[in-house]
Amino acid sequence: MQGSHSPRASHVLSSDSQEFVKNFQALNTDDKLALLYYIYEQMGDSITPAAPQAAQPEIAPILLGDFYELSDDEQLNVMRAIVNREPTEYSRAYGALSANNQLVVWYAWAQGMGDTVVDIPDNYQASEGINNILQQIEGMEFQDQISIFRQIAEGMGYTEVIQKTTLAETGVTPSL
Repeated sequence: MQGSHSPRASHVLSSDSQEFVKNFQALNTDDKLALLYYIYEQMGDSITPAAPQAAQPEIAPILLGDFYELSDDEQLNVMRAIVNREPTEYSRAYGALSANNQLVVWYAWAQGMGDTVVDIPDNYQASEGINNILQQIEGMEFQDQISIFRQIAEGMGYTEVIQKTTLAETGVTPSL
C-alpha cells in the first residue's frame, strides 16, 4: 500500500497560484511553518470563515485537543511531521481531514501560538523567500488565496488513500 500522497499541481489554480504553491513547497520545513503562521497572523480572520459550514473542528480532537497538552518540543515535532507527511498518529489524523478542516487546524494553532501552542523563537528571522511569498500572496485575489491555502493544506499530513488520476491529467476517461 502506498502512503503519503505527493502534492499535485491543481488544474483549478492559475499559473501564478501554482507558482506560489511551488515556491512554498521549495521552503524548508521550519520556513513553511513560519510562513503558515505569518499568513494566519495577517489573514487568518478571512481564511477560516471562507467555508463556514464545511469546517468541522470537532472531528479532529487529537489535533485540536490532545495536541495542546504536549510540550513545546512535542508540538513542534507534530507540526514538522505533518508538513513532511510522515506516518505518525497526528499526521495521519491530519491527513484524514478535508482541506477545510485542515485549514481550521492551522488557524487554531496560529491563534494559540505563544499561549497554548509553541511560538516562533524570538531569534527567528524570516528569510527573503518568506517575505517574497508573503508579498506575493497579499497581492492576490481572495479566492486565489483560499484556493492556494487549500492546495497547501492538502499537500501535508499522511494518508494511505491513493489519489486517482483525473481526466484533466490523463486526457483519458476510465472505461466501464
